[in-house]
Amino acid sequence: MSKSPDHIINTNRAPLLNRMIGERWGASYKILTPSMRQRGGSLGVNWICMPPGRASLPFHSHSREDEAFYVLSGRGVLRYGDELREIGPGDCISCPAGTKTAHQLANPFDDDLIYLAIGTHDPHEVCTYPDSGKVMVRSLQTVGKLEATDYMHDEAKTPRIFELFKALADTGEADTPS
Repeated sequence: MSKSPDHIINTNRAPLLNRMIGERWGASYKILTPSMRQRGGSLGVNWICMPPGRASLPFHSHSREDEAFYVLSGRGVLRYGDELREIGPGDCISCPAGTKTAHQLANPFDDDLIYLAIGTHDPHEVCTYPDSGKVMVRSLQTVGKLEATDYMHDEAKTPRIFELFKALADTGEADTPS
């Protein structure tokens, strides 16, 4: 039999990746749709194995990306907004974008929690993290904290465009109407 095409991945043969941070954060995962983005798609599916005593990600909400989780084995806890709920095999969790309702999965039990994470990858996604006050702006490749300011805060008294245009005009390179 020939090699599987790149749009078919067997979970048993997908590379296992680890994203463990400290003693309480992270999980192991397998990307089950590695060719999706390179072929123009945006949907992704990851197989996740979260060991006991860990949370996969900080409590967060998506502005543009829907997410769904399907529990294959083990038990865990879903934090969804103000609600805490135990989850287990056969549970499918929907986390729609744009609701400002944050979510998080954790495993306070003795066995691994194994689930599928399904979602899109939007290059313009903005995620908020209510517990820490952080914001992730994917298009800027930045996670940080925002500080509220007035719209014109730190803007020059005279807009810079006038200075730039004058410099061009002084060199004769400015395109002026005849």
